[in-house]
Amino acid sequence: MIELDENMLKNIHDIELEMLVEFDRICRKHNILYSIDGGTLLGAIRHGGFIPWDDDADVIMNRTEYDKLIAVIDEELDSDRFYFQDMFRTPGYRWGYGKMRRKDTEFIRLNQEHMPYEQGLFMDVFVCDNVPDNYILRSVCNFVSFIYRKIFFAPVGVNISKGFTKIVYKILNCISEERAKNSYRKYISFRNRKHTSWVKCLTFPACNRTYGYKRTWYEDTVDVRFEDKVFKGCKDYDEYLTFLYGDYMKLPPVEKRKIHPVSKIKFPD
Repeated sequence: MIELDENMLKNIHDIELEMLVEFDRICRKHNILYSIDGGTLLGAIRHGGFIPWDDDADVIMNRTEYDKLIAVIDEELDSDRFYFQDMFRTPGYRWGYGKMRRKDTEFIRLNQEHMPYEQGLFMDVFVCDNVPDNYILRSVCNFVSFIYRKIFFAPVGVNISKGFTKIVYKILNCISEERAKNSYRKYISFRNRKHTSWVKCLTFPACNRTYGYKRTWYEDTVDVRFEDKVFKGCKDYDEYLTFLYGDYMKLPPVEKRKIHPVSKIKFPD
């Protein structure tokens, strides 16, 4: 595994800022609602930009806005510098959210070296689908989503697990990519048949046992300064970041400052 030093992180941040600027340009041009998310929103509020040890950038939007993005991404994205991956447009890609990546780079996740798609430096584009407002039904939805997540993760899980868990992943890995994605597409349609107050990125683990997030957190946004740029962020960031992290202004101990384990990294020439 490669240890990312301060110089590497600076280069990563510079490239991620490029991606954020390009993403924001497209969204503002086409009136697409989004918010910087996770560590990126936290960094904006607590650090005025990147969290020093963070190695990616995150944005998030609801399904209707994501569909608008997908409709224009090919014609709008600066294809000399970037490319966009999505489960339904990228063979072998098995994650339920998109990734915008920088061309002429590599950021190979540990234990994902065998995955059959390009792995450049990236920005996660999370997409949220409707989940039930009723807590019990939302919990059931979370369990179904958990099963889908494990099916999609199986090609990685089978290589890193042991014992009974490895057997389960071997079984799940027998489900063809086409069958899994077709089933998931129908599940997305089913989940979005009714407008709800709660949403969730279905195949991404929930941060707590609420198993959902307020729709308005991703639709009611304001301009937020990040480094020397301005992006869209949750208007009620205090409520949202408290929901995600608790006392978010308190720095975590060094041992909990997580980064993605990487086996290979390459920057543009």
